[in-house]
Parts: sequence; structure tokens; C-alpha cells
Amino acid sequence: MLDRITGMRVFVEAATHGSLSAAGRALDMSPAMATKHMDALEARLGVRMFYRTTRKLSLTDPGSDYLLACRRILQELDEAEADVSVQSTEAVGRLRMNVPLSFGTRFIAPLLPEFSRLFPRIEVELGLSDARHDLIGEGWDLIIRIGHLTNSSLRARRLGECPMRLCASPEYLSRRGTPRKITDLSEHNCLSYSRSHMQGRGAWAFGRRGDIQVPVRGDLTADNGDALLAAALGGQGIIYQPDFIVSRALASGSLVELKLDQKLIDLGGLYVLFPPDRRPAARVRAMIDYLVKNFANFPQDMP
Repeated sequence: MLDRITGMRVFVEAATHGSLSAAGRALDMSPAMATKHMDALEARLGVRMFYRTTRKLSLTDPGSDYLLACRRILQELDEAEADVSVQSTEAVGRLRMNVPLSFGTRFIAPLLPEFSRLFPRIEVELGLSDARHDLIGEGWDLIIRIGHLTNSSLRARRLGECPMRLCASPEYLSRRGTPRKITDLSEHNCLSYSRSHMQGRGAWAFGRRGDIQVPVRGDLTADNGDALLAAALGGQGIIYQPDFIVSRALASGSLVELKLDQKLIDLGGLYVLFPPDRRPAARVRAMIDYLVKNFANFPQDMP
């Protein structure tokens, strides 16, 4: 009889990478053996976990439910084994961390080589996405998010501030004029971030609490800050973005910061979130402490 735990690991890797051959490579076994484990798992449960084609695997509804359970069980098993091992205090294993796309590319990815040198037995899986994620349900160990924390069962460590900036290129301002009041924005091409409730619905929010709504129009809406930055650098319009997106362009003079008659919205802080229901594994604590140290003076001293 094939090992049930190994079968679960094969299933999780196949769901993660999209094929049984990739699952075999991740677990150092042949594609044929990975297939045997998958066939045995489906036969034991009496349901199909994947729709299989010659190109890829896609999860069935029972497979999606089982994947969440497997990730939770395997994580708890790994942590239980680590806790009772001689090396239980050593930071080892896979660390799954999800961060915003632009922020992660600019500030998290460059920190990982040094983290790897400090903790060579930790394998980091970095997810880059601006979408909201279910930290526990999707098996993430850590999530970095920007904004005001809502009521949540998650624990949090604050990493720094995240001020907003309103800016445009010198070329755009020479062509269209420089706004002085927030009401002047109605005469300008305002490029909006679609994932933000503060600017993705035809109005931009001002005032520290965002209670002043100004109707705006623009010929570009995007779900990524770097895409909006590129458009602004090309002279397309005005952008309303976090400091970490535009700081280098402002420092070089490629963008000019606009000072209007109302305060910009308080976007909130930069936080690392993690599950609350148990003491974090050593690898999780290692990453949290590393991030806190590197972002101690963010954004004044960007890592």
C-alpha cells in the first residue's frame, strides 16, 4: 500500500505546479511513481481530484476542498516534526509569503539573497499579487499588505508608513498646466488605480480620512502601480500613488509632486500579517524579525 502522506504531498505539488511530472521532480520521484500515488489517492477517496488533459491538470470541486485540507494537515505535520526534532529551534523548511506586486518586486525580492545567506535551510516561496488573499485558507505563512487594518483574527507587525503622492511629469504639466486646487483635477487626465476604493470609481479621495470626493476622468485605469508610473513618466497624465512607487522618479525630477489645497489621503501603514492560532514556526519568526529590522525607517530609509 502506498504511503498516504506521500500521496497528499504529490497531490499538493501537482495542484501547485499543474502537472504530475512537476510534482515528481519537486519530491524527487519519477513521473510514473507520482502518477501511482495520485491514482491510489483517488481510488482510496472514490472521487476524482483533477480534470486531466495532455497539457495540464485542473482541480475538481472536491479537489479544491481537499487541497485546502492537505495544505493545513501537511503544514501542521511538518511543524510537529520540527518541534520534536533535535533541531526544533532551527529555522528550516518552506516559507510561503504573499506581497503586493510592485512593492514585492522593488523591496522584498532584493532582500531575499541576504536572508538566504542568513538562513540557508529556509526555502522561500514568494507570491506577488495585489489581490486580497485568504492567508490561512490558501496556506500562506505571511502576507504583507498596505493600508488600514480591518478587524481580523490575524496577528500583525507594523513595518512602516506609506504616504501618498500626487504627481505628473514636467512635460505633461507644461502642456496642460499645473493644478492648484483639487477641483482643478476635473480638467486633467487622471490615471487611476482600479483596485483602490479611494480612486477606482471615477472619483479621488482627499483629506486624511478620505471624506472629500473629487470627480475625475482619465483615459487609463490599471490594477498595477508600475503601469500607472510608466504612463505618467510618458506624459500621459496625473497619478495618485504611494511614495514607494514614485519616490525615485520624484528624486530624479522625472516626476513633479503636486501640492493642492487639501491633504492627501492617509493610506495607512505597511504591515506583515500572520496566523494567530499558534506560536509561529522558527522560519516565520526569522522572516518577521528580518523584515522589521530592514524596514525600521521605511520609507525614509528604503531598503
